[in-house]
Amino acid sequence: MPVYTDEGVVLRTVKLGEADRIITLLTRDHGKVRAVAKGVRRTKSRFGARLEPFMRAQLLLAKGRNLDVVSQAVCVGAYADEISQDYDSYLAANLIVETADKLVTTEKEQVTEQYRLLISALGALSRREHPAWQIGESYVLRAMQRAGWSPRLSSCVVCGRTDRLEWFSVPLGGTVCSDDRTPACRRISRPEAALIFALLTGDWKDCGNAQSENVESLVEEWTQFYLERPLKTVNLIHS
Repeated sequence: MPVYTDEGVVLRTVKLGEADRIITLLTRDHGKVRAVAKGVRRTKSRFGARLEPFMRAQLLLAKGRNLDVVSQAVCVGAYADEISQDYDSYLAANLIVETADKLVTTEKEQVTEQYRLLISALGALSRREHPAWQIGESYVLRAMQRAGWSPRLSSCVVCGRTDRLEWFSVPLGGTVCSDDRTPACRRISRPEAALIFALLTGDWKDCGNAQSENVESLVEEWTQFYLERPLKTVNLIHS
């Protein structure tokens, strides 16, 4: 079988047979790839923990008819070790990889910007650079933005006015003034809108240590609405 090399992050794994796993990866050059890791569940597997979720590895893969086969994996970033030691980081990492998995739907299509954003977010989580929830929500907003869905925050999405922006509509795509609000709109304060903008632009200084349940809820609702599918991690976060 033809072989190729690439760098990738493990998004999720599924058991296959007695000792194998199907690994879903987001790779630097080949986009989303599904591959079989043979014998990975055995105690003496040559892959060790290099093909667990959140791990970043240099890979040698053989092309298959339906699934590729992982022939070699060398660790590049052991993000999982540090992330798994903190529950909030673990939840944020799950939100990140689940979003990446559901956002990138076409296999073998290069998505370099999405890959760079993914490894940046997981690396920041593993190093505890910012509050875990901020890294997770910022990743989600920025990944969705790169896919073409970005909330409008500076003016009303209905009339364009820039004052009295006290409401937010996920279906309409952003902030709504008091005159144009609908029953489906949710109230949003100016500091909350500013926090969403800071998360969207990666302005960590403006984020500070602020945390808002309303912002988290809006970001998660935004993501699930435009992905057109639920995120299991959201239920886990709020359980």
